[in-house]
Amino acid sequence: MTGIKKLNENMEHKTWMCLICGWMYDETTGVPEDGIAAGTLWTDVPMNWVCPECGARKEDFEMVTI
Repeated sequence: MTGIKKLNENMEHKTWMCLICGWMYDETTGVPEDGIAAGTLWTDVPMNWVCPECGARKEDFEMVTI
């Protein structure tokens, strides 16, 4: 995907949790089965993407520290 920012080795990855069901999005691994490549930053995940577990919208996720 052109124009998508990827994590580099110097950046710390972030994890985002669905506030509805607790499913976690990890920028390091992405969600390849949904077309979101490993290394895709949360800001580059499409706005119309939904949680694969419960269908919650992207705005229903919060960054968490693991």
